[in-house]
Amino acid sequence: MTSLKGKTLFVSGASRGIGLAIALRAARDGANVAIAAKTAEPHPKLKGTIYTAADEIRAAGGKALPVLCDIRDEAQVIAAIEQTVAEFGGIDICVNNASAISLTNSQATDMKRFDLMMGINTRGTFMVSKYCIPHLKKAGNPHILMLSPPLDMKQKWFEHSTAYTMAKFGMSMCVLGLSGELKSAGVAVNALWPRTTIATAAVGNLLGGDAMMRASRTPEIMGDAAHAILTRPSREFTGQFCIDDKVLYASGVRDFEHYRVDRSVPLMSDFFVPDDDVPPPGVTVQALPSVGAAQTSH
Repeated sequence: MTSLKGKTLFVSGASRGIGLAIALRAARDGANVAIAAKTAEPHPKLKGTIYTAADEIRAAGGKALPVLCDIRDEAQVIAAIEQTVAEFGGIDICVNNASAISLTNSQATDMKRFDLMMGINTRGTFMVSKYCIPHLKKAGNPHILMLSPPLDMKQKWFEHSTAYTMAKFGMSMCVLGLSGELKSAGVAVNALWPRTTIATAAVGNLLGGDAMMRASRTPEIMGDAAHAILTRPSREFTGQFCIDDKVLYASGVRDFEHYRVDRSVPLMSDFFVPDDDVPPPGVTVQALPSVGAAQTSH
């Protein structure tokens, strides 16, 4: 399968950034997209709402259903999924993109923020997947995709931001478990993570502003990589922890330059990319400063 035409995607956190890029790439095929997110009113620091995202998806050639949904709330998740099924007749793909981040050590992480990250990243991902699964089992080529990192259990990923890393790795543990649970049912469960920082609001606001944005790739690389995964046969490709440019290289892409925000600035590695993960030929990245260093610069 090379197209998502007519497929229905349920995407959490799709009002902006990587979630929207994945939705737009599917929309160009003629897919149906349920945008499950919390932003209904414009935010002073964050671009995009579920309604502006829906307009972009329709303009790209897809059908859109904006759904106001806090994925920490079980009743809202169930209602959003039921609304999607009622609108489009089923769900073929579940994309768990919604995420909360706080790059803080134990003493700087208040428990409200801890609960937010665990509630959205780990619990929310588990719950959205749980309630999509009965519908996915009826689909022709069903996929669950987590926007989460490889499970590289190294102290350096935890020591500066234990709570955030636990919450993100919780998403990846859902991949590990659900891919095994659902293999016999033919439902693929995979993870996708960027090699470099991606030019999103989180990177701009938390990691270094304009300088970090210029050292990043655009969200479109994640949209294209997700498309490559979601068009794979679900019974043949599951339980994988994918890095964006490696997925695209395996799909035949050889030029990654057009994804760069600024070609004159060296690319910056993202968090959680294992040290032994080799980039595609011609791709070079520089190490990201430690989380602690990134924090103290603000």
